[in-house]
Amino acid sequence: MSNKFKIVVTGGSGRFGSLLKKTVGKNYFFPNKKKLNILNLNSTIKYLSKIKPKYLIHLAGLSRPLKLHDINIEQSIKLNIIGTSNITIACKKLNIKLIHFSTSYVYPGKKGNYKETDSLMPNNNYAWSKLGAESAVRMYKNSLILRVSMTEKPFVHKYAFADMKTNFIFHEDFIKIFKKVIHEKGVLNIGGPTKSVYEFAKKSNKNVKKKYLKKEKNINVPINASMNLSKLKKIIK
Repeated sequence: MSNKFKIVVTGGSGRFGSLLKKTVGKNYFFPNKKKLNILNLNSTIKYLSKIKPKYLIHLAGLSRPLKLHDINIEQSIKLNIIGTSNITIACKKLNIKLIHFSTSYVYPGKKGNYKETDSLMPNNNYAWSKLGAESAVRMYKNSLILRVSMTEKPFVHKYAFADMKTNFIFHEDFIKIFKKVIHEKGVLNIGGPTKSVYEFAKKSNKNVKKKYLKKEKNINVPINASMNLSKLKKIIK
């Protein structure tokens, strides 16, 4: 990636942002909440006007545990929907390319193999908050929405669902792909080969145990949110 232009990253202290910070150059800026508060539009515009980046990578928001989005919907709405809307407005005002991180959970999660053009129907509040964020970003043409399915390496949980299919990819592997798609626009699915969560987890955590989503009553996640990656493969081939 060229060092001739500046790139601002929100949410740089998160799991993925912290790893990204270790792999990029001095042209990347990782402001803390005091420097760039996504809930304060004026603060956001002021900081971006000073740095003058060409790209903004939007990672900031509320993610897991997913139950937080049921317990505190106000925080979910503020951080994921209103915060992203402010970022979008600021990028539009300053003509900055916006790269927004979304999730495969925005798809219905029943049949799998979802294309970027397929209908969307979240089945939990986290996914609804991410779809709300996407709605703002889609209104701004100089943007890229990445529907990503990624996680830490090694797999950190003790259990993994054997009947839930995804396109999980490790953060490290995603970064390699990300640097090849940053110039794209529109919507793009990113992940690895379709597998059960258990199949994926077993490769990096031999001690992981099987669980079955169908037997869980209080976990509201899609059973098959796997994505069609044909568009991605054409870009990175």
